[in-house]
Amino acid sequence: MFSHLPVNHPLRPLYRVLSALVGAYTLVFGIVGFTQTRGTALFAQAHLPWVLGLRTNLAFALLSILGGLILLFGVLVGRNLSFLVSLGGGVVFMVVGMLMLGLLRTDANFLGFTVTTCIVSFILGSIIFTAGLYGRIGVPGEGAHRRA
Repeated sequence: MFSHLPVNHPLRPLYRVLSALVGAYTLVFGIVGFTQTRGTALFAQAHLPWVLGLRTNLAFALLSILGGLILLFGVLVGRNLSFLVSLGGGVVFMVVGMLMLGLLRTDANFLGFTVTTCIVSFILGSIIFTAGLYGRIGVPGEGAHRRA
């Protein structure tokens, strides 16, 4: 299934750093969001606080903490786990952004997303997904014949 993706790409460390930065941003966003929304309803939709340029409720803050930890864990462990976590995380960010975009002006907007939050979700998902595309690791020299 992943045979067409590059193996041992020379820019793999750069993409891991980008994935780690997105994970760190997501984790910090979740922690700050948790501290600002603590004591409110889990799925509050009105009068949400601004955290790092985005609105959040307690549920979104907790999910952001979990997502940031998973991304950072995958990057720190490395190898092909980072590749799989980045691909999966990118897809999740983009799908959640699209789902919440469809639910924006309804009572089903349980994470309190705004258009800005959806756009940021798409951008972060694209960065993580791209990092996953170039993060695959194989035996040394496996991808050398493709670069020649």
